[in-house]
Amino acid sequence: CRSVIFLCFLISLLPEQQLAMQTAVSSETSRITSNSITSIKHSKHLIVSAFIDHRINKAIRVISIIRRDSLQPFYCIYCNDDNNCQTAEAEVQIHVDHFGFPFGASDVLCHGAHTQSATRVAISTSAKISEIHNEDFLPIKNEKTHESFMFNFTVCISSLFDSYNNVLQFAQTVEIYKLLGVQHIVIYNTSCGPDLEKLLQHYKREGILEIVPWPIDHFLNPSKGWDFMYHGGEIQYYGQLVTLNECIYRNMYQSKYVLLNDIDEIIMPYKHANLQLLMEELQQQHKDMGVFFIESHFFPKTQFEESGRFSRPEWRNIPGVNIMEHIYREPDRKDLDNPRKMIINPRTVVQTSVHYVPQKYGDVFFVPFDVCRIVHVRSPRQGTLTKDQLVVDKRVWDFASELISNIDKTLQASGLMEITD
Repeated sequence: CRSVIFLCFLISLLPEQQLAMQTAVSSETSRITSNSITSIKHSKHLIVSAFIDHRINKAIRVISIIRRDSLQPFYCIYCNDDNNCQTAEAEVQIHVDHFGFPFGASDVLCHGAHTQSATRVAISTSAKISEIHNEDFLPIKNEKTHESFMFNFTVCISSLFDSYNNVLQFAQTVEIYKLLGVQHIVIYNTSCGPDLEKLLQHYKREGILEIVPWPIDHFLNPSKGWDFMYHGGEIQYYGQLVTLNECIYRNMYQSKYVLLNDIDEIIMPYKHANLQLLMEELQQQHKDMGVFFIESHFFPKTQFEESGRFSRPEWRNIPGVNIMEHIYREPDRKDLDNPRKMIINPRTVVQTSVHYVPQKYGDVFFVPFDVCRIVHVRSPRQGTLTKDQLVVDKRVWDFASELISNIDKTLQASGLMEITD
């Protein structure tokens, strides 16, 4: 123990430029946190999770939340299973999209010798590691690359907040995605309603849903919107950009493709029976593409299909929107582009925003509207339009028979609907 302290004292005497080189130190004790958000001591900044990035010389990439006007020097302390630790000056990359909020999604990069063998990392404001036992270490993921994947398609849903309880629409969305070939959904949960919590736990037991606790409101005052001047708060939309980027790295070597969309959106193929067939054709035609942009189209929840064929009495006590009743789509506006979400090969993406990818390897492809588009049932964007001015789009009805049966079984298994003979 005394030898460690003496070595740390010698390290403190080294010039800063030498600090960037490796410095070996034995660490017998270091705390590995299981929290999804961790404060960097003696700072206003936060860290989330750590990954080996095999694309940039096996550097350690720490997904972080940095206060942009309080940037300060950071140091990486990374250790292997033999408790041999290295220290190096960190590189901070604040993402270009922060929407004017004080805190922004960021990456803290740790370069140095033997990063590929590290199993845990801490980010410190001090170069001295004599107090290493006081640091909170993150486990390092993605230690190995994979050529085959556990999942073909993973959906990343950025955040649940404000006691969100739209149960019926969420169940319908998940069940349609399952029919389309999605095997894995990751959701970041700040808060949700009691009924949706029952549904989430059912899907977790089923194995399709991974729930990541996201207590961002315990650390910051998160905004409920994306415009700092209008919505206020300290970070955009409950840290949406942080969770989207975290989800990409979490699934880097787990999933062949990752879908980035909101909880009330469905990326829907229109010329293919499922997502597998869609992506096989798109990837064959566009071999160098790693990001596929999909147009979002709005289906006003204020306009109902007139026959009432899917207004099922069994669902009337289930909170939320019944998307099968809303088949009227708003027409394109010639002077405005539709917002887009993405299907990505996560191994080609370095940083993402909500509607575009600022850092990537490879090219992007804008998928034609008639091949694939997003079904987004929500409040109208063009609220003055009458039903006659909307476009009938019954794509969700193609799944009706199997979909209704699956939804009923899910609601029953969740304890949200009585089981009937």
